[in-house]
Formats: sequence, structure tokens, C-alpha cells
Amino acid sequence: MQAHAITSAVQVSLPPTLSRGAVLLFACASGLSVANVYYAQPLLDALASDFSIPHAAIGTVVGATQVGCALALVLLVPLGDLLDRRRLMLAQALMLSAVLAFVGLAWSPAMLLLAMLLTGALGTAMTQGLIAYAASAASENERGRVVGAAQGGVFLGLLLARMLAGGISDIGGWRSVYLCAAGAMLVLALLLGSRLPRLGPAPHRMHYLRLIGSTFLLLRQDRVLQVRGMLALLMFAAFNIFWSAIVLPLSAAPYSFSHTAIGAFGLVGAAGALAAARAGRWADQGFEQATTFGALVLLLAAWIPLFMLDMSLWALVIGIVLLDLGGQAIHVTNQSMIFRSHADGHSRLVAAYMLFYAAGSGLGALATTAVYAAAGWQGVCLLGAGVSGLALVFWAASLWLVLPGQAISAPRSSKTG
Repeated sequence: MQAHAITSAVQVSLPPTLSRGAVLLFACASGLSVANVYYAQPLLDALASDFSIPHAAIGTVVGATQVGCALALVLLVPLGDLLDRRRLMLAQALMLSAVLAFVGLAWSPAMLLLAMLLTGALGTAMTQGLIAYAASAASENERGRVVGAAQGGVFLGLLLARMLAGGISDIGGWRSVYLCAAGAMLVLALLLGSRLPRLGPAPHRMHYLRLIGSTFLLLRQDRVLQVRGMLALLMFAAFNIFWSAIVLPLSAAPYSFSHTAIGAFGLVGAAGALAAARAGRWADQGFEQATTFGALVLLLAAWIPLFMLDMSLWALVIGIVLLDLGGQAIHVTNQSMIFRSHADGHSRLVAAYMLFYAAGSGLGALATTAVYAAAGWQGVCLLGAGVSGLALVFWAASLWLVLPGQAISAPRSSKTG
């Protein structure tokens, strides 16, 4: 324990290798990239009306996005361990701009779903590629802090996506949301091409198919990745159970809120970005399990005030804050631990980890709209609480069931095979 404390103290005291400007660029670029994946959530009722999709099936729009996310995690994100990361980010930003314009011009449900799938794929590839880029550019002693900052940007981008999508849609319709997003990605491409830090060549050159296979090898062999991935699956399922359903009661009587007002509710969870940054620092100092426990308790407790939506909008605000605080703290702690477990291969690690995210998000989105149609908002909250409680039980079981000689915490340093 003393040696561990001394090591942590030395790591914290070492100077950073990334400038504040570089960290800020990673955070902003990650946030802008992920926003494209979530613009649709406060627009589901408008999409349902425009394309004549029943409310019980409108979750397929989010589901298609998550299918794209999963495909990107398997086929695109690992490329960061093979190709020049800077050029890869530039190419993906340009392609994403074109796809977003395609969304804004969609004329049928089939075209909309295809466009959303491509948006999910490229938005996810960029977001997770940037986080892996940041982890590789940072030194070991600051990796948790840098990843936390990038993830904080992701979270703020997610929140602002809902607000901006609602506001722009109220002014110019939902199509204008995606046309504006296409222009924003063109601007980002210019910044990324000139400002991202340059990294050395990949330490291990391999064929593409072997690269993809090694991602699944990590899933099969890395216990830290397995445990933290399952926590991510359950946590993101709980997140999407809430965010995919909340537009439905708030847009209906007695509230009948506009898209702008519904999107603004996402801003009350901005404290989650603070949790992301702080959780990264705690992970650098070795407090991963304590942070995980506290975050899981917050995630479960959030559903109590959320259940009271019919009584008070203040209860909704409190619930959103608790949900986002807990969820973001878990997410950053997970990423800090898996990045620490290997000295390289960060793109494959984040790809394997985020496969759990895609599965959880897709299942949550599909389940919640069906549950809302059958049991209303209270049914949604019971579903979310059940998934959150399962995450807490799973984490506790992972502590008790660890086999002799195995570790549930990521080692301070090791090499990727």
C-alpha cells in the first residue's frame, strides 16, 4: 500500500506533456463529433410525424444510429492503431460532413434510417478515435486527467446537441439541424488538420484483418475490459432509457414543451462534465473502485426523483443531475482503467470497450419507447431503476468473484501483446 501511494504521488507530481490548448482541442472536437449522434433524440416526435413512423417504433431511429456505432467500433475505430491518427481524423470529419447533409435531405423512412446508421458510424469513429488519440498523446501520469477532459467534452457535446437540435428545429425545422451540423464539421476538419499533435508511427504494423481480430482477442482475454465493459453496457442502457423517452411526456399534455425547452433540460446535467474531469484525476490516484461505488449509487438513486415527473419538474432536474453525475463518473473511470492496462493499442481498447456502450444504448432506446407505449413514464422509470440496480449488483459480484491471482483493477503498466 505504501509503495502504491508513493507511486501515485510521484505520478501526480510529474509535469504534463500536453498543453492546455491541445487538451481543449481534444475536448471540443470530441464534443462536436459526438453531438452528431444525438441530435435526433429531442426530434423524435418531429421525425415520427414527418415520416409517419408510430411512436412505439420511433426508437428504431436511435437504434439505427447505434447499429452504425457498433459497426464503427468493429471496423473503423481500430484503424487508429494502424494509420496516421491525424490524417484519419481529417478524412473522417470530411466524410461525416457529407453524411450529415445526406440526413438533412432524406425523403423516406428507409433513407432516414440509412443516413442515421452512417451518422452513428462516422460520429462514433471520430469521437472514440479522438479519445484514443488523446490517451496516446498523454503521458501515463496525466492520462486519466486528459481522458477525463476529453470525455467531459463528449458529455457537454451530448447535452448541447439536445439543446441546439431543439432550438434550431423550432426555428428552421429538423432538417436545418443536420445541414448546420454538416457545416460545423467542415470547420472542425480545418482545425484538426492543422492543430492536432503529431504522434510517432504505430509500434506494431499488421494487416487490417489481424488488427480487427486482435480487438476481439482483447475482449476475450482482458478481465478489466470485460468487467468495465459490462458496467458500461448497463450504464448506457439506463442513460438511453431516460433520454430516448423523456421527449415523449414533455412534448405531450400537460407540458407540451417545444423542442427548445426539452433540449434545455439536458443542460441541467452539465455537472456530469465536472464529474468526468474529477473521476479521471481520482483514477490517476488509484481510487477507481470507491469512485465506481459512489457513481453507481447515484445512478440508481436518480430514478427516485425521475419517477416524480408528474408531480414536479424540479424532481426531473434533480434526477437528471444525479443520472449524469453517476454515469459520467463511471464512464471516465472505466476508460482510465482500461487504457492503463495496456501501454499501446488504445484504439482497439476503446473500440472493444465501446462495443458494450453501443449494445447498451441500442437496447435501452428500443426497450424504452416500447415500455412507454405500454406502461407510460412510470414504467420507463422502473425499467431504468432495474437496469441501474443490476449494474450495482454486477459490480459488487465482480469484487467477490475475482479468482486468486486475478486483478479487478488495472495494473499501473503493462504491454499489449
